Amino acid sequence: MTAVEALAAMAAGRLSSVALVQSCLDRIKATDDTIQAWAFLDPDAALAQAAECDRLRTAGMALGSLHGIPVGLKDIIDTAKMPTQRGTPIFAGRQTEKVARLVEHLHEAGAVIMGKTVTTELAFVHANETRNPHNTNHSPGGSSSGSAAAVAAMHVPLAVGTQTNGSVIRPASFCGTFGFKPTRGIISRSGLLQTSVSLDQVGCFGRGLADIALLTDAIGSYDQNDVCSFARPRPDMSAGAVADTPVIPDLVWFDLPFNDRLSTDAKEGFDAVLDILGPQVTRMESADTLSNLVTVQARIHEYEICQHQAEVFDAHWDQLSETLKPIIARGRRISKTEYEDALAVKASAERFFADFFVEFDAVIAPAAAGEAPKFGSGTGDPIFCTLWTLAGLPCLTLPLLVGETGLPIGVQLIGAAEKDDRLLRTARWLQKHLAQSTD
Repeated sequence: MTAVEALAAMAAGRLSSVALVQSCLDRIKATDDTIQAWAFLDPDAALAQAAECDRLRTAGMALGSLHGIPVGLKDIIDTAKMPTQRGTPIFAGRQTEKVARLVEHLHEAGAVIMGKTVTTELAFVHANETRNPHNTNHSPGGSSSGSAAAVAAMHVPLAVGTQTNGSVIRPASFCGTFGFKPTRGIISRSGLLQTSVSLDQVGCFGRGLADIALLTDAIGSYDQNDVCSFARPRPDMSAGAVADTPVIPDLVWFDLPFNDRLSTDAKEGFDAVLDILGPQVTRMESADTLSNLVTVQARIHEYEICQHQAEVFDAHWDQLSETLKPIIARGRRISKTEYEDALAVKASAERFFADFFVEFDAVIAPAAAGEAPKFGSGTGDPIFCTLWTLAGLPCLTLPLLVGETGLPIGVQLIGAAEKDDRLLRTARWLQKHLAQSTD
């Protein structure tokens, strides 16, 4: 079931939250020894939450938008009753008294917090043990490895991840789920591991557009303690996910210089999609400034993680991976002037896209370079997400393509800031249009 289907079944009395959670736990027990999506799981606590949801429903009490739905949380999101270990032995057993702001919203919405999903080391580049559910010889991507894998493996219908570069969109592509990173500032980051105050963003995984919209609506809110949060109404994601477009959308495909990183099967798949869309897609040469944004994102990310996590790096150097150490060394060589220059370019990119989307509904782009890489060879190239994350734009991936070995490949759509509902509406149109064209 999707989350939306499960909610309907519970409302009709055909399903209880306890039965739904138990089925998820059974699935986890049967498959997670090989997939290893979970960093922490307490079945008794999950069933107790579900039983309370059922009690409230039976008693005629107020119900939340996610009432009784199991949700997985990336293991960088603080929860008072579960450890948050951040993908590293440095924080083994770490327990907090407070919960993240988004967890408060999940509780208010009636969600069942199933447990913590595996993240890469400190939500960066070094992979942990999670495997791709479609083929365990392959990576699920990162850094939201376990969240993507848990949804793809039918362990939970919904999961929360984060993205600083490509950490929601890329693993969603590799695992064949729907992935959504809304506009920067829609979802609070209070209570999450901070790797980059300028770039860290929260995203969602689900089995359909309505699912990811539902979860985003539930956890999005203004937070005065988050410098990127904004005190304005949020788009109605759920309305956008089921709405029809008033006119046929105008899309753009950028001929970026790194498009040559696409695998042959991914390129063939996108060529077929673009052929079907025909005149609805404008092919556009990219300006040099767009290409340079990849370096800008890396400079900001590496500088800021070295600032935010300086004490951790200094006190626990021997416990860091050999993958992360050279990145830290490089980040520590970035001057404050170089960093401030990068922030200025980032602001310029945001202004560029604010004007750009006056004429176009969405950018269509790869979500990743191709199928998931083999396990042990990294978590995949995030470059097809970098520009949009830097600019804080809403982006989502649809599991529409299949690679030469049968693994999924996602199609990414990117929209205008704070017009996430319109992006979801455009995504719905794209799904329907491609399905009709291939019948």
